[in-house]
Amino acid sequence: MSTNIQRPRLYMDEHKLKQDPHDYGLADEPFNLETFKKKFQIVVVKYDGNEMEFDMIGVHPGIANAFRRLMLSEVPSMAIEKVYIYNNTSIMQDEVLAHRLGLIPLRADPRRFLYKTEESGDQGNEHDTLEFELKVKCTRRKDVKDSSNFDTIYKNHKVYSGQIKWLPKGKQSQIFSETDVGCIHDDILINQLRPGHELDLRLIAVKGIGKDHAKFSPVATAFYRLLPEIKLNRRIEGKEAFLLQKCFSPGVIGIDENDCAYVKDARYDTCSRNVYRYPQLENAVTMARVRDHYIFNVESVGALKPDVIFIEAVKVLKGKCRKFLEEIEAA
Repeated sequence: MSTNIQRPRLYMDEHKLKQDPHDYGLADEPFNLETFKKKFQIVVVKYDGNEMEFDMIGVHPGIANAFRRLMLSEVPSMAIEKVYIYNNTSIMQDEVLAHRLGLIPLRADPRRFLYKTEESGDQGNEHDTLEFELKVKCTRRKDVKDSSNFDTIYKNHKVYSGQIKWLPKGKQSQIFSETDVGCIHDDILINQLRPGHELDLRLIAVKGIGKDHAKFSPVATAFYRLLPEIKLNRRIEGKEAFLLQKCFSPGVIGIDENDCAYVKDARYDTCSRNVYRYPQLENAVTMARVRDHYIFNVESVGALKPDVIFIEAVKVLKGKCRKFLEEIEAA
């Protein structure tokens, strides 16, 4: 078998897409493990806090999309599931308040918890449930007379996620510290109160997956796109070079010291076809997308790091494959 593997491409004409003759598209092709090993790569391009950009190279579109879907909907996280409202005299309805609380991302590693079952009851236990409380009452400050700033006049005028307190269940205080459990962000605005308004709530958080409700999704976003490829067919210089540069996103086309255009970084091209607006440039550039090179962007909500989320997605896919093979063998 030849070691020179042709990378399939999708070419972008002015009004249509044109497939490379080597492009397998979405059609089935014989799977060869050795060829897959040579083609398959994962390269981390950028890792910044809760954001990660990485390349997945040499896989079928269905596999790439499977990882995207798994990160969105089947990697578990902890979220508030039940809200016991003992007192709510604010203008916000109970169901709206409960919905807002459920969407607050929690700092808790879901791998250290079990899924809640009927046997554990409504209150749950230390192995599958986290419990919180929110008790806030708005009052007027007596030492402030006249002011147009409500934050100055009123105490607890605004209710933030940082005011939610964790109530350890069982031996949770020995297993976890306050840095392990809580709200990821303390500045999420939950409600606004006026003097006399009061909130007295008890919150129950459990483990779940995004397929059941979006609040359980561990990512704020997870998407991929095909790697752009731009080729200059001839020398472009002078005014044409600067015009070509404006046709693409900043940083894609560079201009050298001789005022000649060159492809600086095609990676962040946004599929613009502006170059076809100018007759003098429409044949000067060939634009394509590499069909088996996927650029993934994953932004975590904070409970799990983006690289951990991807690894957990791999484990979920591995479990699904094993289950499928067991069903085939049992048939």
